[in-house]
Amino acid sequence: MNQLTIAGKTYGSRLLVGTGKYKDFAETKEAIAASGAEIVTVAIRRTNIGQDPNQPNLLDAIPPSIYTILPNTAGCYTADDAVRTLRLARELLDGHALVKLEVLGDPVNLFPNMPETLKAAETLVKEGFEVMVYCADDPIQCRMLEDIGCVAIMPLASLIGSGMGIVNPWNLRLIIDNAKVPVLVDAGVGTASDAAIAMELGCDGVLMNTAIAHAKNPVLMASAMKKAVEAGREAFLAGRMPRKYYSADPSSPTSGLIGS
Repeated sequence: MNQLTIAGKTYGSRLLVGTGKYKDFAETKEAIAASGAEIVTVAIRRTNIGQDPNQPNLLDAIPPSIYTILPNTAGCYTADDAVRTLRLARELLDGHALVKLEVLGDPVNLFPNMPETLKAAETLVKEGFEVMVYCADDPIQCRMLEDIGCVAIMPLASLIGSGMGIVNPWNLRLIIDNAKVPVLVDAGVGTASDAAIAMELGCDGVLMNTAIAHAKNPVLMASAMKKAVEAGREAFLAGRMPRKYYSADPSSPTSGLIGS
């Protein structure tokens, strides 16, 4: 399975995972290890990575020496808040440039605010950030984000935390077919089959958090997700057989049968 390349760096895993919603840092550490993920996203406004020296630091459980830390702007509702948050992250992570931008439009459904997302992306790219961006599954706006200079496009499969899976595979294919940067499904994955479907569609990777953290057994689900992403990628590269709804095609030859 060929490697994933983002902003000029290659990774062996195409599964990216979040760090929220686990019962403690110990479970976070164990689940992420089981996932095989190399890129781990962290909500800067919700997780301590050094902002408060008197509180447990997530980076002690998920060290940057092992993982690529991907700071994100979860909880931001304006471009200004998102830009300010990622400037702070860059300071905390010693000039780290790779970030995940998300600007939300509604606190209930957590759907992205695309005008503010586009505005923030433009500012961040100009300031030298390597922007991976959570966005609507809108092929036109995805192309606009790519034109701005984002290094990866991350359309939602369905609402954040919903576990509804991929509700619009046709839009995803339009985005994938036209993109020149990696396309990763972000949000909505509920179980391993959802991740496999995303990869079979041709996505370059999948980012998830709730599907693992809220499973009855997060560590086991993380392992399942690892396998699903790998299997889905292999199936995409192999090329599935064409669907035939109008005729049967026996697996065994019908000519030269014994006794005929």
